[in-house]
Amino acid sequence: MPLDDVPDWLPAWCLDHLGGEPAEVLFQLQQMSAVFGLRLADGTDVVVKTRADDGRAVSCVAAQARLAQRGFPCARPLTPVVGVGSLAVHAEEFRPGGEVLHEDSPDVAVRYADVFAQLMAELAEVAVAPPLPNPRWARWDHTDSGLWPAIGFLDDRDQGAVPACVVDTADRARGRILAASLPCVLGHADFEAQNLRWHGRQVWAVHDWDSLAWQPEAALVGAASGAFTNAGPPTLAPIESSEAFLVAYQDIRGRSFTAVEQEVAWAASLWPAAHNARWEALHGDIPVAGKALRAQAAERLRRANAAPRG
Repeated sequence: MPLDDVPDWLPAWCLDHLGGEPAEVLFQLQQMSAVFGLRLADGTDVVVKTRADDGRAVSCVAAQARLAQRGFPCARPLTPVVGVGSLAVHAEEFRPGGEVLHEDSPDVAVRYADVFAQLMAELAEVAVAPPLPNPRWARWDHTDSGLWPAIGFLDDRDQGAVPACVVDTADRARGRILAASLPCVLGHADFEAQNLRWHGRQVWAVHDWDSLAWQPEAALVGAASGAFTNAGPPTLAPIESSEAFLVAYQDIRGRSFTAVEQEVAWAASLWPAAHNARWEALHGDIPVAGKALRAQAAERLRRANAAPRG
């Protein structure tokens, strides 16, 4: 990406907040955030992240900074969040390298659970304002009318394209989580293979701290147990791998979930997959998540004690 193509405000922002203007663009990514890898004039490599300012970024970056300070493997923020028009912007160190772990066996699930348990233990020591609203793919706790959270570019599409089994699964899973009324904690709501990098058996970096959420621990762990394998088109981990993840997490944290928490974890394992299956259907994509959901929903709902809702 040529320097001429970066936003007009970015060079001056870097000069003001990082002490130098960008001399080279290393990479640019655009998903929910715009992310720029930059080499400054003095040779320092940094990452600048921009996203619509919905009020979440300050807490997310503050929590990330605290974990980096404590030695957790994540990029260290170099600036606080700064408002630029309607955007929330911050810079962090460039932490390249490592490999994505592309496996979904129970043994690999235990490795991911170990990292998630460490992450949750560290976040338990962090005091920030809850980063609300929660990320849209994890927002089963919304207060909008209807089953799904209000997401305009999805709501404007033909909802009749969403299979009935996806709607039923989402409804039952959400109902079970909400019925539990568990206390909320801070956690990572996009704990997927694509957001972690490894050096052999050692985790090198956990990314995507924009995706912190304020939800019950069991729901956060359950969602991670179903989504940890995602590194391409999102799917759903095998049931035996989710089970291994949940068992390992509790062992590492030294606390067994109650029966209600166990059920909430299994229910929450379904919500991201249901969101992704809905997305696939509304966009006419190959139903990767939809296929996995159809194959596993009945057993996961049974474990969640999530009866059909009348």
